[in-house]
Amino acid sequence: MKRVVVTGLGAVTPLGNDVATFLESLQKGVSGANLIEQFDASAFKTRFACEVKNFDPSTVLDRKQIRRLDRFAVFGLASSIAAIEDAGLDPEREDPDRVGVIWGSGIGGLKTLEDEIKKFERGNGTPRFNPFLIPKMIIDIVAGHISIRYGFRGVNFATVSACASSNHALVVAFDQIRLGRNDVVITGGSEATITEVGVGGFNAMKALSTRNEDYKTASRPFDKDRDGFVMGEGGGALVLEELEHAKKRGATIYAELVGVAATADAHHITAPHPDGLGAKKVMETALAMAKLNPEDIDYINVHGTSTPLGDISEIKAIQQVFGEKAYDLNISSTKSMTGHLLGAAGAVEAIISILAIQHDFVPPTINHFTDDPELDPKLNFTFNQAQERAVGAVLSNTFGFGGHNATVILKKFES
Repeated sequence: MKRVVVTGLGAVTPLGNDVATFLESLQKGVSGANLIEQFDASAFKTRFACEVKNFDPSTVLDRKQIRRLDRFAVFGLASSIAAIEDAGLDPEREDPDRVGVIWGSGIGGLKTLEDEIKKFERGNGTPRFNPFLIPKMIIDIVAGHISIRYGFRGVNFATVSACASSNHALVVAFDQIRLGRNDVVITGGSEATITEVGVGGFNAMKALSTRNEDYKTASRPFDKDRDGFVMGEGGGALVLEELEHAKKRGATIYAELVGVAATADAHHITAPHPDGLGAKKVMETALAMAKLNPEDIDYINVHGTSTPLGDISEIKAIQQVFGEKAYDLNISSTKSMTGHLLGAAGAVEAIISILAIQHDFVPPTINHFTDDPELDPKLNFTFNQAQERAVGAVLSNTFGFGGHNATVILKKFES
């Protein structure tokens, strides 16, 4: 099997619109939450979210193209362009049939669909729709736009598994390279669901925090008083590359992707398995593929959404897999800072995992005030402040509605 390395990173997030700014915010433990600006949320149960701020897409895309893209696709293209530039990848020097794109999103062009339905209703039922409605809305369009922009003719499609979508994109991209089918795969995920339907729908499920008077600290993973997740948006892109191909072109190698896995809970459409059985199996399988033991993992970037059931079941699974070694780990939920980017979460958190390896630090779980008696107090949840430590390997979890579980393991590169 071929070895797979990461040679490029790009991010547009609620904590910064480039990787350097994002890193600085993670190190400082910044909250990305603010009152919603994209629509009037005053009548909603939740009136805040982690929105992308001060982002001007015209710096990387022309205005005509922007008009033909949903916000989720703009985030996807912008982060991918940044990652490709960061990798120093020259499309003119690559075999276009050996470069692919696999992109993840849980929902896709929700705002586009929402707007077009409103226009239809205002038009007294006259069936007049924007001809770009379908290509703006569909999830696979980001992969299509990236391939068209650069002429990449390798594998090209989208993965959709709710909040596990972009980790599944990484899983499949990894397999494409290690099996020798592509030399390079641009992969990641993007999401833009801070809309009336997005917020209203998750409110109806009672999934979102309603801490409107204290929104900066509303995302409280592992806190006794957590009351749901805070919605985020953005995009994260990674350039995955076959090791010898990367070395031949003199690429900078940020980390090695060494293990991936995917399982199902087979339990409930929205609730996790109470004993974390699917989460346990996905971590065990990823460790086995990576040929790593529990003691080889320094940090787990948990799914940790700040929901009452999810946080408990994930920690149960971690303790089953890692046993006594769990007390030597750092655990943190960076969703406490970024909010939950849904289908983009896995890609953005893979970037966080790589930054932890590169800079030997563990980003914090901020907004912790009260210990949860159901959680083992001896575990190191990296509460409220980043911690310095040598980080050689990181395991990153994502779990999606429908019982979808996907885990990736990234490791410090060793030649």
